[in-house]
Amino acid sequence: MEFLFWIKGVILGFSIAAPVGPIGVLCIRRTLANGMLNGFLSGFGTASADAIYGCIAAFGITAISTFLLDNRFFLHMFGGLFLLYLGYNTFRAVPAEKAAETNGKGLFAAYTSAFFLTLTNPATIMSFVAVFAGLGIGAADGDFILAGFMVLGVFVGSLLWWLILSVTVNIFRAKFDQRRLKRVNQLSSLIIFAFGVLSLCSI
Repeated sequence: MEFLFWIKGVILGFSIAAPVGPIGVLCIRRTLANGMLNGFLSGFGTASADAIYGCIAAFGITAISTFLLDNRFFLHMFGGLFLLYLGYNTFRAVPAEKAAETNGKGLFAAYTSAFFLTLTNPATIMSFVAVFAGLGIGAADGDFILAGFMVLGVFVGSLLWWLILSVTVNIFRAKFDQRRLKRVNQLSSLIIFAFGVLSLCSI
């Protein structure tokens, strides 16, 4: 039974992560510019945030959920402004001839920036609440073990997607010369900037 819910969690986490949003674009761009590890850690940050929101929904941590939803205006505003900042920096970035050697600080920044950017979308909690309620598991039903296995599955599934994406992009990186990398930067910046504008308009 636990394994079945873990598998469902993996499928759910993979499905939530797969649609290409601002983090997906960021992961692709960072993989091309700084290497696979940098891009993967960006996805790792997102998977961690998804797991936290999954825990809040699964274990009925109402106080945190209410606080985040009550302050979604400020979270959306922060997320939108941060996306505009990332879009601007991406547009100005100069493509390197080869993947940059990223130090520990750069890797930590890749993880934390994606983590906090994902946390600025508290509406994700409602998605997890709906899923857990639909499956009939969660704190309200006393199924803490099943809820835990499913949250773990969500984390693994999300992480699996980011690993596949970063590895795939890294494999094809050799085909990108300076001109193509510059176009990737410009296109990525416009997409990220657009997501920022949409986030601010949804406030």
